[in-house]
This record gives sequence, structure tokens and C-alpha cells, in this order.
Amino acid sequence: MHKVFSFIFFCCHTYCFYAQETGVKGSVMDAATFLAIENVVISFEGIPLNTLTDSVGVFSFTKNVPLGTQTLRVSKDGFVTKRFPIIVNKGGILSLNDITITRDAPNTDNLFLITLSDDELNTDTGSADNISGLLGASLDVFQRTAAFEFSASFFRMRGLDSNHGKVLINGIEMNKAFNGRPQWSNWGGINDVLRNQELTLGLSPSRYGFGGVLGTTNIDVRPSQSRPGGRLTYSSSNRSYSNRLLATYASGLLKNNWAYTLSLGRRWGNEGYQDATVYSANSLFVAVEKKINDSHSLNFTGIYTPNRRGKSSPNTQEVYDLKDIKYNAFWGWQDGNKRNSRIKEVIEPIFLLNHFWTINKTTTINTNVGYQFGKLGNSRLDYNGNDLIDGVPQGGGSNPSPTYYQKLPSYFERNFPDNPGLAYLALKEFQSDGQINWHTMYQANINNAQHGGNAKYALYEDRVDDSQLTINFILDTALNDHVIINAGINYKKLKSENFAEVQDLLGGSSYLDIDPFANTIDEAQNDLLNPNRLVGVGDKFKYHYNIDSSSIKVYAQGQFSYNTIDFYCTASASSTNYQREGIYQNGGFPNHSLGKGERLSFNGFGLKGGITYKMSGKHVFNANAGFISRAPFIQNTYSNSRENHNVVPNISEERIVSFDGSYILRSSIVQAKLTGYFTKITDASQIAFYFADGVGGDNAIFVQEILQGIDKKYFGAELGIEAQITSTIKLKGVVAMGQYTYDNNPNLFLTTEPNKEAEDAGFIDGFKDFGTSTLKNYRLGNGPQNAYSIGFEYRDPDFWWFGATANFFANTYLSINPLTRSSNFNTDFDGNPFPDYDEELARELLRQEQFDDYMVINLIGGKSWKLGKYYIGLFASVNNLLDEVYRTGGFEQRRNANYRELRDDQALETPVFGPKYWYGRGTTYFLNLNLSF
Repeated sequence: MHKVFSFIFFCCHTYCFYAQETGVKGSVMDAATFLAIENVVISFEGIPLNTLTDSVGVFSFTKNVPLGTQTLRVSKDGFVTKRFPIIVNKGGILSLNDITITRDAPNTDNLFLITLSDDELNTDTGSADNISGLLGASLDVFQRTAAFEFSASFFRMRGLDSNHGKVLINGIEMNKAFNGRPQWSNWGGINDVLRNQELTLGLSPSRYGFGGVLGTTNIDVRPSQSRPGGRLTYSSSNRSYSNRLLATYASGLLKNNWAYTLSLGRRWGNEGYQDATVYSANSLFVAVEKKINDSHSLNFTGIYTPNRRGKSSPNTQEVYDLKDIKYNAFWGWQDGNKRNSRIKEVIEPIFLLNHFWTINKTTTINTNVGYQFGKLGNSRLDYNGNDLIDGVPQGGGSNPSPTYYQKLPSYFERNFPDNPGLAYLALKEFQSDGQINWHTMYQANINNAQHGGNAKYALYEDRVDDSQLTINFILDTALNDHVIINAGINYKKLKSENFAEVQDLLGGSSYLDIDPFANTIDEAQNDLLNPNRLVGVGDKFKYHYNIDSSSIKVYAQGQFSYNTIDFYCTASASSTNYQREGIYQNGGFPNHSLGKGERLSFNGFGLKGGITYKMSGKHVFNANAGFISRAPFIQNTYSNSRENHNVVPNISEERIVSFDGSYILRSSIVQAKLTGYFTKITDASQIAFYFADGVGGDNAIFVQEILQGIDKKYFGAELGIEAQITSTIKLKGVVAMGQYTYDNNPNLFLTTEPNKEAEDAGFIDGFKDFGTSTLKNYRLGNGPQNAYSIGFEYRDPDFWWFGATANFFANTYLSINPLTRSSNFNTDFDGNPFPDYDEELARELLRQEQFDDYMVINLIGGKSWKLGKYYIGLFASVNNLLDEVYRTGGFEQRRNANYRELRDDQALETPVFGPKYWYGRGTTYFLNLNLSF
């Protein structure tokens, strides 16, 4: 009996000993062949601990394993490096079996990310801008599909603007203070060095900051974290550019503990899919890192990616019917070449200095300094050039746009119904030409100059010259086996100089810097300090002001991990300040334009938390909830910052409430995730600029429309499934169903210059309150609200592969005009309702347009070869194989501001001021050939 008890005691002691052992083990195999891979490097980032897989692809760590939240790095020459966030608990063995890695040559995800990042530069419609960049690093099938299949249709993740997601490089936030969006063109063309991305989705915790409702992406560009070797790439496409060349080399960590990365690139083309969308971009990336010792590492990064490209115009359906979906109104022939009047140019270098301090195995501090400066310019034509004759502005040109409403057939049909020949002549002239006439503008300027006059036409650029300094500190520490603390503080200082600059006087020698539509010569002055100023090429004119912005943000986060339950809670606080400084004294606002205006201060805070229940290795449940109060962006704070200090009435912090819940299935065959979500935004504001007919007078008035106190509601569900049917065939399916609406009737104000015309229209000191705009339950015009995808992928053991997807889109809506949903719509100039107002007809006029559903089929494929130590990869994709014609978005024109104006226009077979649309591209291709060594 004594021996029996001794044996039992020995077994229990042995069991307890092994139960308390802490370790990580796993195996690695080829994603295409599912064969084990030997000599794969497995390491913990930031900690000098690594091992290799053995002959059957197995690895293990059993000694000195760091506890808490870690990042496991899986790398091997010739394969794409993978990084996994893991949590190591004391006394537990974490098993990571059957990790798959892909050969580097046919890396489809990065190739897709390249094309999407470049394509997104072509939209100024706004807010879908490059959600693909936020999602491209994800291993989740839903996120990958949203990034690679849905982006061409301007699908927005959960219906939200990209300012709800944070993008960082080496821990430095890249979102712009002006509109909160990341400016992806600031690092376009350096895709080879952007592969190490750590992505958290939605409200999930990130160690780099509080984040946003769409999550956080941190791009790690440290040379020591890059795969050593080089890569040469050539690409051909008919999307944004025609050709691309890239060359990248990374040294890896050298024996002297130095590491460097160099990347050069060039993208160019005379035009993309739309006519005359010229593209010219260069890229330079340099990073140098010195690992001082096991505790300290210092990194410097420089990014310089100047790019210049031609924009394309939204058009009415009348214009598309007369031309086609490739038509672009912004260009015309000059000396046998296509010249685009709308050029966007971005030159904003970025310099980063990062210090990484590993205090011990459980605590690290990152200190980061970033400086970004340069210019963002958008060119356009001005046709209001005048001469002063006896102190009175005289002259001016005609609108050079070929789609100006008075040049189209619909205008003559409405205004000259008894003379159909005029409409026919306009139709034929537009069909035969329909482009900007550069020669006419040159001739008008030259003729006027010969008589001592100024230029009538000029090409100028709206410029934003920013200089921004960012400093932050990020702390990660493991308090014990179950608790990780993340904390940080971020300071950002921005000076934004804004002005217009003359680029080309088109044969003229001077341009009179006044507003010819003002009532008096004093009101006409753009700068009363320099009245009646004549400007030349390179001179600033029209407006000139600075915006100073500073913000400080702090956050603290606790992550708690146990056997079956993980949870976290995060809190943040911020203080943001804006101040406008006018360099010009505007004649329309002489007392509210020059010098420094009021300093605006906003305080924000955030609180979020979430819980994960690991029912088993296959079944996981997750829920997150958060509240965010944030300062309004500069874009939506000033009503007309070009001319005055005026601020949006009742401006306040924007508030966001959001929650989501998910069920995750992980098996050897099927990976699936089902998510439901709800987000509500309150107290938002929005500014728009346009000419409006019917706001109390007979003439069109240029106004600033202010929507204040906007509430928006977003809810829906997401489902992503992929199944490995055989070792070579994978099926995938995705469903995104949402409903995104206005959730209240916000306040609507119009502002304009305080002149007699405005007074006659009922404006007091240039301001008019229209009460509320009845927007509640109207859909937001933010891309397709429902999207579906089904596809397959075949990967052959001989390293070639092929895939196809069918993507369906539904519930895309036109952006509506808030002014026509206000009291102005049914009110005559005398303040009384229109006597001929018809409720039923009005309801039909105000019905929101829903676009037709459509389907797009995409194909992808590739092949790779290994030649000694070299890898050659070929990749090709075809989007919209069946050349489907579809609308991706659009907006109601603001010109028809009341019932009678809109009724009379819509009664025509072809409305003069019909909505303007954007169309998706037809069939396009992308071809990529690369050599890795």
C-alpha cells in the first residue's frame, strides 16, 4: 500500500510539474503544397529569442518564453513573412499547428493592395478613400474581400468614412487633421516595404493607441523586421497608370547590428481608364536602423513620393448618354496633346525617428518623432478676369467647361422649345468635340493684352502647404501572467498655409485680383491691404490664410487573458485647438478676416471594452462596445475659412456609440465569422459650397451650406466563410448587409457675402437660418449598402494558381440635397407657401434615387518559378470581365432649391440640372512580373 501511494504521489507531482510548464509549439507548412517546411525562423518581435523548424516543420519554445501579449514572427527566404499576435499564459502550452506561409513571388494580397492604393487616389468624392489600405493586412476572408473585391465599387466598411480608422507608420499616426483621413498618396509606390502590418479590426484593442470604430493599422517599416534580399517589379495596367517599375533591397540585420532598406519606384501613364487622366509618380524610401544593444534600437525613416495625376469629372446622365462612361470634361486638345485642367499634385515628404527600448522581458517603451511637410495642390480654371475701367470691373470670360448647362441640348430644349434646331446644333457640337477649348482662351487673353488689358482666363492651383510635428510615447508592460497594460501619449502640432497660386495666364501677362460679382469696389477686394492688385504666374491671390492646430491625446488600456475568457477596457482623453489667421483682409468681411481669429478648443474622451469567450478551439464568441467623443475636423469647423473667421453655429464635439458581436468558427476545413454591428454618430456637422437658385431671390447666389447637429445610424451584419475543400481548392463566400441612414432632422444654415443681392434674398449680414432639414430615414449616399461575393481559388502544387469571384452589389443611393428638404422648398420669396404646391408631386420630386443592382466578375491568376536562389513571379488580374456598366455614386445638384425650380426642371425629358453620377470602370487588367532574390 505504501508503494501504491508513493506511485500516485509521484504521478501527481509529475503532472503538476508539466502542467506548470510554459511554452509555445507548432508547425509550419507550404500554403500551396501543404508540405512541411524546414529551417523556418520563428522569433518573438522585440525579444532575442528564436528557433528553427525541424525536418518535419515542427518548432517549440520551452525556456525563457515571454509571458503576455507577444508578436510571433514566421519568416524564411523566398516566403512571405507572417506576424501573429499571441498571448502566452504561465503554466500553459500554446499550440500553433499547421501555420501556412506563401511563396513570395505570387503574393496576391500585396499585388492587389498596390493596385487599389493607386486607384483610390483618383477619387475626390471622398470618403471611401482607400479602406482597402486599412484591411489589406487582414487574414479574415471578409476583410480581404472588402479590400480586394468591393473597393472598386466604393464599398465602405460598415458604411463608415475612412476617418474612423487609424493608420500609423512605426507608431506615428498618419490621419490628416483637416478631414481625419489617411493621405495614401504620401506613401504610394513603396508597397514592398509596407508589408509588415499589424491590424486590429473595429473596436478591438491596439497597443498603438485608442483607435477608431474601423480599427487601427500600424505599418512597421523597420529594416530589421524586413525580409533580407531584393525585389524588382514591372507592372502594366489600364486602371490608374500604364506602367510601373519598383526596386527594393533590404539588408536584414548585419553583423555590426546595422540594417537598412532602400526602395525606388516610378509609375506613369498618359491616361488611365478615364480620358486624359495623366499619371506621373516617383517614390523613394530610405530606412536605417542601429541595434545598439539588446535593450535599445534606433531607427530613421525617410519617405518621398511626389505624385501628379489628372482628375476625372462627375457628369449628368445626359452627358454620359451623349458620350460614354470614359468621358472626362476636364481636358481639351492643345498642340495635339490632351491637357487636363484639373491636376492633383502631392509632395509631402515624411521623416520618422523611432527609439525602441526593451526595459526587460515584460516592458517596452517606444519613443517616436515624425515630421511631415510639403504641398497638396489642385488646379482649376478661373474665367472671371477683369479690367478696371473708371473704377468699375469690366470684362470676364465665359465658363470654359464643355458641360456647362448653357452648352448642352437640355438647356435649349427648356428655354427655346419652339426652336428645336438650337438643341440639335448643341447636341452635334458636343458629340463632335465636347472638350475644353484651350485655343479660344489663349486667343481671348492675347487679344485683350494687345489692348493693354488683363487676362480673362487663368489656370490656378488651390494650395495647402502643411508642416506637422508629431511626438508620442507608447508603453507596453505585462503586470503578471494575465494582465497587459498599454498606455501612450501623443502630441501633434500643425501649421497649414492655404492660398491660391497662379500657374498659367494662358497668353496673358497679368490678372486682376478682385471678385467681380461684388456690389462695390471695396467689397470686391480679395485683399484690402493690396487693392486692385495685378498678379502674375507664381503669385498668391484670391485667398491666403493659416490654420494652426494642436492636439494632445492620452490613452490607457488593460488586456486580461484567462483560459476561456479574455477581456479588455480602454480609456482615452484628448484636447484639440484650432485657430485661423487671415493674411488677407477680405473686402466682403473686412472685420472678420484679417489676423488671428478666436482660438477654438474641444475636449474629447473615449471608453471601450470587449470580451472574448473561447468555448473551445473551434468556437469563439466576441463582443465589443465603445463610446467616443472627438473634436470636429477642420474641414467641418469653419463655414468659409477662405474668406473669414466664421465658425459653424453651435459647433461641438462629435459623439459616436458603437458595438458589435461575433461568432467565429475555426476548423481544419472551414473558417467562418458572423458579425452583427450598430453605430450611431451624433452632433456631426457638414459644409458644402454651391450656387443655389430659388433661395428667396431671382438670381443664383453662391452659398455655403451648413448642416449642424447631424445624427447618422449604421447597423447590419457581416458573414465570411472559406472552406478548404481539397488540398488545392478553396471556396469562399461573403455577405455584407447594412442600412445606413440619417437619424434626425439637422439644422440648416446658409451663409454668403453680405451684399444687396443677399439682403434681397432674406440674408441678414450674410446669414440665413432655414430651420431643420427633414433628412431622417433618408439613406446615406455612401456606396453599396449590401454586397455579396462568392468565389473559388485553385492552387496547383507546381506553383500556379487561378481564382474567380462573382460580386453582387445592391442598395446604392444618390446623395440628397438638404436644402430642398428644408422650409425653402415650399416657400415663395415673400415667405408664404407656394399657392400651386402639390403634396403628392412634391413627395415624388423628393424621392431618393436608388441605383440598379449589378454584378461584377473578377479573375486572378499567377505562376512562380524558382531558378537557383531567384524567384520569378507572374500575376494577372481582370476586373469586371463582362464589362458591366454601373453607377458607384452621385449627388443631386443644389441648383434647384425650391419646389417650382425642381418641378419645372424635372418635367423635361432631360433635366438641365439632373443629378451628377460616377460610374465604375469597365473591363480592366493588371499585370505584374517580379524577380526576388
